[in-house]
Amino acid sequence: MTRKNVIFTLLIGIMLFPILTFGQVKIGYISSERVRQEYEEFKEAETQLQLEFRKVQYEYQEKLRVLDSLKQAYETQRLMSSPEWRREKEQEITEKEIAIQNYQAEKVGPEGELYKRQAQMEYDLLSKVKRAVDKVAISKGYDFIFDGSVSLLYGKPTYDLTDDVLYELRKAADAEDNSNNK
Repeated sequence: MTRKNVIFTLLIGIMLFPILTFGQVKIGYISSERVRQEYEEFKEAETQLQLEFRKVQYEYQEKLRVLDSLKQAYETQRLMSSPEWRREKEQEITEKEIAIQNYQAEKVGPEGELYKRQAQMEYDLLSKVKRAVDKVAISKGYDFIFDGSVSLLYGKPTYDLTDDVLYELRKAADAEDNSNNK
């Protein structure tokens, strides 16, 4: 466990001590890692992102092959060609290299399409998980629900609400599917 997690756990304990001493507080936890592994939409999103990444990777490799072929053609004809032809080909090679760098930044860079797509999918899925956690907390009267994957050292299995959250997520997905099919 990292020092950061230990400090976080201690702070939570210190904050909760007065509450626990003076009243009944109902606390539960979930395993976000298990939700990620078992919730079908997370798996589908991961698969979709992998396919998109492979497509971009293939296109990138194709662009590199074209550039490599252009460079090879330049090298074989360079000595027998006019200075004007060499300048044109060097310019063409430089433009291709810049285009490849731009393509890479546009697709997989920090502001790239895949990064934005992944962030949006993550946000959408985590919003669904949050709504499911809120439903479980309200319906079962919990005051706090923690993510056990982050800093839980031990938790009684009776306080593990992961199955309840997964149930809510699946129920919401079924309701969404039913409304889409109508």
